[in-house]
Amino acid sequence: MKVAVVGYPNVGKSSLINRLVGTREAVVHERPGVTRDRKELDCEWNGQRFKLIDTGGIDFRDEGPLADSIRDQARAGLADARVAVLVVDARAGVRPGDEEMADLLRRSPLPTIVAANKIDGAAQLPLAAEFNRLGLGEPMAVSAAQGLGSGDLLDAIVECLGQAPSQEDGLQPGLDTVRLAVIGRPNVGKSSLVNSFLGEERVIVSELAGTTRDAIDQPLLVAGRKLLIVDTAGMRRQSKVADDVEYYTALRSQRAAERADVALVVCDAVDGLTSQDLRIAELAMKAGCATIIVLNKWDLQAGGERELEHERARVAEKLRLRPRVLTASAKTGRRTARLLTEAIALADRAGARIPTPELNRFLSEALQARQPPVGSRRGRGQHRLKLIYMTQIGVRPPRFVVQVNSRARVTRDYAYFLENRLRARYAMDGVPLIIDFVERGRRGRSEPRPAPAGEPRDGTGEPRDGTGEPHDGAGARASPS
Repeated sequence: MKVAVVGYPNVGKSSLINRLVGTREAVVHERPGVTRDRKELDCEWNGQRFKLIDTGGIDFRDEGPLADSIRDQARAGLADARVAVLVVDARAGVRPGDEEMADLLRRSPLPTIVAANKIDGAAQLPLAAEFNRLGLGEPMAVSAAQGLGSGDLLDAIVECLGQAPSQEDGLQPGLDTVRLAVIGRPNVGKSSLVNSFLGEERVIVSELAGTTRDAIDQPLLVAGRKLLIVDTAGMRRQSKVADDVEYYTALRSQRAAERADVALVVCDAVDGLTSQDLRIAELAMKAGCATIIVLNKWDLQAGGERELEHERARVAEKLRLRPRVLTASAKTGRRTARLLTEAIALADRAGARIPTPELNRFLSEALQARQPPVGSRRGRGQHRLKLIYMTQIGVRPPRFVVQVNSRARVTRDYAYFLENRLRARYAMDGVPLIIDFVERGRRGRSEPRPAPAGEPRDGTGEPRDGTGEPHDGAGARASPS
């Protein structure tokens, strides 16, 4: 069950939703028109679960380039809701925009609640009475900033929804849901790609850069698998971020990557891979997120396969995780379905466990292909590194333990060799891997931490095999990943 929160621009809709939900998910700013796409947030009150739909401010007299799209998004939110909450600014009084919205809602079959916002104290309570003239019932005095009347408003919403049990959507995210973040620079076609996935104009698309301001979650079912697709705001170089709104929207985009299983890093095929595209891919990888590079607008690219091979070679050179580079066109729909299939397969590989016997066969083959390096210890001559045993101890990202005779003999070059061979063997291109080298005969209690990219780190830990049973050996050195 859904509740649409609508109103004139800058009356405090997003602030009120944050207050009712108890989070800071909705973007809030004193500048009008910050919210554009509709965003759904989960809410619970007195055992009743429902979704609040945050919408952009509706001004029927606004002739701006995005005004029509924002109004269409608000209408779509109302069409999808069972209850409407009209938020008004009690301090400003009744404005023409409020009356126009009230006229629209009076002709709607939805039960409507008028929330007179910005009443921050008892002395301002009489201000709400003016909104009786809207003809939508007794207005409720609330304060998004102070929390005044928020409980009464939730009581009224639950009463309008009725006491029938909430109808659970079959697309609600679960443990088996693949979380897919669509990230990239501004104006590379992320929102167009999301709309192509969904088969509808779910998010606003414009030629203006920076149209998307928030991370918009949207469930989708693909071949029986649940996906949660997250459209994000474009991320520019930090030095080019102009204001605090852009800063916080970019921060939400980064958080979307951190909570995703797979990130589609969308690039403009006409521009080719830029340094900022590579930075965004690195950001997703450092967050432990499996990554695919998508060259969007491929229908405008005249270079063909030759250009594609050039971009793939550049990715292999610049990004150690070597993510796959795929082409697509959100405008024509070409190869967009393949992106979802590849994302699901990559998420499955990142979450899979490789049997220990299989890993030890892989280790034996790696030793045959390249002998470990010879190290030295003072007073004892030269000694060769020995790789004794290998097992997997974690997923998302995959984490492995290799038992060795001496961690001091593990070189960065050989750690890279083993990681790259493991990635190629099990088709984990673009998946962050962690390999802990554990010295035989040493024991510890704390689990080793993964090293940052390019920096092996010593540590101690108690590795476990695929069954969760501890085995001998403890100290660890993690390979860069």
